[in-house]
Order: sequence, then structure tokens, then C-alpha cells
Amino acid sequence: MHKASAALTSRGSGTGSGTGGEPAARLAVSAAATDGVAMSNAAFFEWFDERRREQPQQVRRIPFSELSGWGFDQATGNLQHRSGRFFTVHGLRVRSDFGPVPEWEQPIINQPEFGILGIAVREIDGVLHLLMQAKSEPGNINGVQLSPTIQATKSNYSRVHGGSAVKYLESFHRPAPGSVLADSLQSEQGTWFYRKRNRNMVVEVGPEVEAGEDFCWLTLGQVNALLGFDNLVNMDARTVLSCLPDWQPAVTGEVSDGAPATSLHSAMSLHSDTEVRSWLTQRRIEHEIITTALPLNDVTGWERWDDRIEHERGRYFSIIAVDVSSGRREVPAWSQPLLHPSGVGLAGLLVRHIDGVLHALMRARVEPGLLDIAELAPTVQGTPGNYAHLPAEDRPPFQEELLERSTEQALFDSVLSEEGGRFHHAECRYVITEVADDVLETEDGLRPGHEEFRWMSVTQLGELLKYSSQLNVQARTLVAALRSVR
Repeated sequence: MHKASAALTSRGSGTGSGTGGEPAARLAVSAAATDGVAMSNAAFFEWFDERRREQPQQVRRIPFSELSGWGFDQATGNLQHRSGRFFTVHGLRVRSDFGPVPEWEQPIINQPEFGILGIAVREIDGVLHLLMQAKSEPGNINGVQLSPTIQATKSNYSRVHGGSAVKYLESFHRPAPGSVLADSLQSEQGTWFYRKRNRNMVVEVGPEVEAGEDFCWLTLGQVNALLGFDNLVNMDARTVLSCLPDWQPAVTGEVSDGAPATSLHSAMSLHSDTEVRSWLTQRRIEHEIITTALPLNDVTGWERWDDRIEHERGRYFSIIAVDVSSGRREVPAWSQPLLHPSGVGLAGLLVRHIDGVLHALMRARVEPGLLDIAELAPTVQGTPGNYAHLPAEDRPPFQEELLERSTEQALFDSVLSEEGGRFHHAECRYVITEVADDVLETEDGLRPGHEEFRWMSVTQLGELLKYSSQLNVQARTLVAALRSVR
């Protein structure tokens, strides 16, 4: 739990509607309301505990032969749904000059359709609130987590499964003019998904939109504090939160010329916005990554058993099958494949102040499933156990610096779940650690040989998040977390 979590204390509640204004200013007021307005913090935890009791979910691992509606294609061995929708698990051959392994083969999840991840916001007693959902997912380690207003693939909201309609969908399919606060296509895990992207949206709605049984209105300050609790705010909520307009000043202290601090972020950053975009573009064209789809039957280095597909040395992940029963989903019972990681991941961000401006050390990381070759990633990203067999020089740069400082100097340190609809018990430790100005210092701010790293201001990251495929999903969680503790 991060240091700001203590701010989650309780206060009285109220309802009503408020006035408009600039999104950043209104979000700042909501972020400051850590004690709640429409729902007190004590009332939230009571409500959330009740939702968990009311959403009992049973998830049982089964052999592949017991999957209903899913099967292995006789010709290719690909694992797919009989409708041709949802997703397919097939093979991928990768050749890349990024990282210590130049060539490998692996299974990967291919879900070509776009999904919608959206949070509805509205004013209550003059304060913006976020409509959050208590939602069970088959892969969640603890069943119910706090989710966006809507998270649904096209197969889900098109009701391919024959289930009930997705609530609040119309607010995002046809938002009212002037109601959209954020809207961009964002990637998901590029090592597990093949070119998967979801539409991340924040849409303002009117007082006629009320919270349903599994939904509640929370201030941004309340949601920010909940990020510090292990496995509470799910991945889909975190990525949408990162796309919110940045409500915080770009610099510490006063700005002498009276200009808004947020308008000066590029001039006061170590690198200008143009330099950052040019550098990322350069990394994309300089790196080589060639991916070739393979039949799952032809993937080398992986073994298929009755109940799993796993790497021959037990690393990385496995593909399993589960049977699910849930009383609060569009479909009450189903079975499906899930990806099960080999260990708890680590995603860490080193941050420092440069001339009063908070900067994060970002890495241009190449992943085989990304549409644009490379995206901005955290300083450190990976599953440490997958690198343990490698010599020290081939392990992720800055991992030791991050871990050495994480105990005493961490601004944020929580274990959070990854997407529970496709991954089984996938957890990642997210860490943000501030370093002194003289740490990692050279003339250009970095050690020699680390061309794929750049110090970037937090406001620059917010600007990039207005557009598609700039920051990867782990980096977006850390942007949301960093804003919650600034």
C-alpha cells in the first residue's frame, strides 16, 4: 500500500448536480475530495464487501477436453471458439534485436476486435464523480475488483454469447457533443496479446445516469487512494484513469511570468516534446522485429498436456482451461482458456525532479505484439524469475537500483492484478521510487549505452496519452499511480 492510502478516511455523503468548467480544474477538486461526497469511504468498503458476498464466483481448472464451445483446430492446433469470435490462441515466431534473446517461438492471444473501456463521470454536489463497477473476472485472484463503468469486447456488447446487454453502453457508443474528456486507442500486454487495442474513454453524463446495483459514484481522490490497496482497482480501470486530463501543475513552486504551469511543461522539461517524439520514432525505425504467425501445433519449445500448454523449462506462462460460474455476469456460466503467468511481474519507475519538474525514466520497449514496434514502458518491466538464468549484463537495466531503493524510498509499492478476463492470477508489483539528482547522472542525464531510455516530465506523458500507442499498459498504470501520490 502506498503512503497516500492513509488519506482514505470517511465523511458524510450528499447528492446533487454542479456546474461546468475546465476539466483539469474540476478534476483537481475531485482529486482533493479524498473523504468522499456521494459515498463515504466507510460506506464504500461496506458496499464493496457486500458486492463480493453477492457475486460468488467459482473458477475450476479443467482439461481442455471439457471446454464448452472451444476446441483445437484439427489442421493448425489453434485454440479457438466455435463462433470464430472472442479470441484465438495461436503460435508466433519472433526475431528481434531488442533484448538478450534474438529469436524465439511462443503461443500468443489474438483478439483482433476492439473493446471499450470507459468511465462515466458526473457532478454530484459540485464535485466530479466517477462511476465505478464492482466486477468479478474469472482470472482475478480475489474475484471482485473495482472496474470501469464499462469494459466489454465487441463480442460481448454484440451479445455473441447470448447473454444480457452491457449496462451504460449507449453513453459511450453515442456520447453527447462536448461530453468526451478522453478517447484514444491503447495497447495491452505486447508479450501476451497480438496487436490488441481497446478504446479508452472518459465521458461526462447527466444526473439522469444513476448507479446500478453493482456500481457506485466515487471522487477521483477516493479512487486514487484505492490504487494503493493490493488487487483492488483492476487493470482496465487503471488504464482509463491514466488517460484523464492531467489535473496537477507541471512544476513545483510559482511561475514568475504568470503563465499556467501546465503550458510550460515542454520548455521546462529535460527534452522538448518534439525531441521526445523524434527519439521514440527513431527507436521504432532502428529496431528490428519480425513476427510470423504459426500454427500452435508447430511452436517449438512448448509442450501440450491434457490441461495446459507450457514452456519446456516452466518459464514465462502457460495456457490453461477453466470452468466458470458467476451470478453477476452477462452469462451465468461458461468455460474458456486463460493465460497463466509463471510468476509475479515487476514494473518500476525511477523518478526525479529536474529544475523543479518531476521526470520519469522511460524506456522505448519493443514487444512482439505491439502494432507500432515499440512504446514507452516503465524503467523496469518483466518477471524477474524469467531472467534469473541469464548473466547479470543481460538482465533488465536498472532493476537492481529500483529494488535496492524500493523498501525505504518508494513513493508507491502495490501488487496489482492484470486483466482478469484473459489472464489467470496475473499479478505485478508496481513500484515508483524517487532518486537523487546525482543518481544515474552523466552529461546527458543517463549512463552510456542506454539509448533506449529518456527522462520525460510527467506532463509530457499526459500529453502523449491523448494519442494512441504511445505508452504501454504497464506504463499507464504507473502514470495513474504517480498522479495519485504527487
